[in-house]
Amino acid sequence: MGSRKFKLNMRILMFAVLFLLVGAFFIIGNENLHLANKAEAKIFLTGYFSWFGELFSNAGGLAGYAIKSDWLPSSESNSTS
Repeated sequence: MGSRKFKLNMRILMFAVLFLLVGAFFIIGNENLHLANKAEAKIFLTGYFSWFGELFSNAGGLAGYAIKSDWLPSSESNSTS
């Protein structure tokens, strides 16, 4: 059972790392940045941490919306006619 949990944790970790790398590559590609240049590396870091912050902000908003939603069916749909 421990091996199964380990595999699941590793898959989640690999997905998270892949997601963060893809986000970094999108920022580099969209801004046409060359990370060997210190000024462009600073632009990348600013954009990346801004994106990362927005990611958590949007996730919090989504979680709040999901919590406030009415997930139970209305009593009208439960009645049989």
